[in-house]
Amino acid sequence: MPAGSGNVAYEQAFVDQILPAIDSYGPDAILISAGFDAHQADPLGAINLSTQFYSWMTERMLEAADKHAAGRLISVLEGGYDLDALASSVSVHLQTMAGVASSGPKPAG
Repeated sequence: MPAGSGNVAYEQAFVDQILPAIDSYGPDAILISAGFDAHQADPLGAINLSTQFYSWMTERMLEAADKHAAGRLISVLEGGYDLDALASSVSVHLQTMAGVASSGPKPAG
């Protein structure tokens, strides 16, 4: 993704490329290598995603795991270099996985 892509472009790529690839493959389990360096506050990623967008992506992966893998979804932590953004993004991701948070309205670009 180009620098500054943001939520809207990232969502489009996710819907057009990632989810169809998962549907085509039909996995027995899904492993998320959860990197948060695409966050808008991260000094290295420059992709410009909001914290709430990580919840949206997590919800899509939960849906894919339910659809294809009997709910089998594993997440491991990767990068993220702004500690506040990392903390909030990981929190939203884990809350969504645990079913205690909802992405609410679709994140704006």
